[in-house]
Amino acid sequence: MSLPTSLSQHIIRRPQRIALLAHIAEQGSITRAAKSAGLSYKAAWDAIDELNNLAQKPLVERSVGGKGGGGAKLTAEGERVLRLYQRLQVLQAEVLGSDEDASDFNLLGRLMLRTSARNQLHGQVSAIEHQGRNDLIRLQLSGGLSLSAQITHDSTQRLELETGVEVVALIKAGWLELLAIGQAATPGHNCVSGVIETILDADDGPSEVRITLPNGQVLCALAQPAALQAMGVVEGGQVQVQFSPSNVLLGTPV
Repeated sequence: MSLPTSLSQHIIRRPQRIALLAHIAEQGSITRAAKSAGLSYKAAWDAIDELNNLAQKPLVERSVGGKGGGGAKLTAEGERVLRLYQRLQVLQAEVLGSDEDASDFNLLGRLMLRTSARNQLHGQVSAIEHQGRNDLIRLQLSGGLSLSAQITHDSTQRLELETGVEVVALIKAGWLELLAIGQAATPGHNCVSGVIETILDADDGPSEVRITLPNGQVLCALAQPAALQAMGVVEGGQVQVQFSPSNVLLGTPV
């Protein structure tokens, strides 16, 4: 099975994040792997969330119990991606040893898109519904989940979208709204349910809430501590997340 194009591009332009997989395999713990890789614990989990979301299957999973109270380990898919990364390292060394200059690779890296959106979900176009000047793009994610994005018809044509095309859905954390289980979602909005993995409080401002979806992908939302307290949400509890299709940006590999 081949890798999603979005993950393949990520391996090329963000090698330091893929290298984190090797540290996890060696250390068996996110805390130790982050330290070994020179990352903060939060940066390591951000990287893992992004990799898991872009892959068709999770690359890293938490392990419970055992000496030290558990940790993290690579899934079979994670081990396969790590082997691919190691093979690419060998190929890169061979290419850099040829007539190509390292600055050429830096140029390619600058031409590839980076985004500030915290949530990046890999999926495929399952349907396109024309709505005047706009199109409603329905995406199929892994595990049977789906979402919709509203973009202009010109954007649909520019991205060359059609059924089966792989895309990455980009959603800023501030665009996600948390709802209690059973609370009615806004008509026309995307609404997915998940489990609150972590709540990271800030010294001032909103807390960062990580929600694990049924397919293993993770969404990061922002919410005020008072609102979280009023909803009674806690780590390990269920929650709904809603967001407007117009707040879903789409990207395709260059």
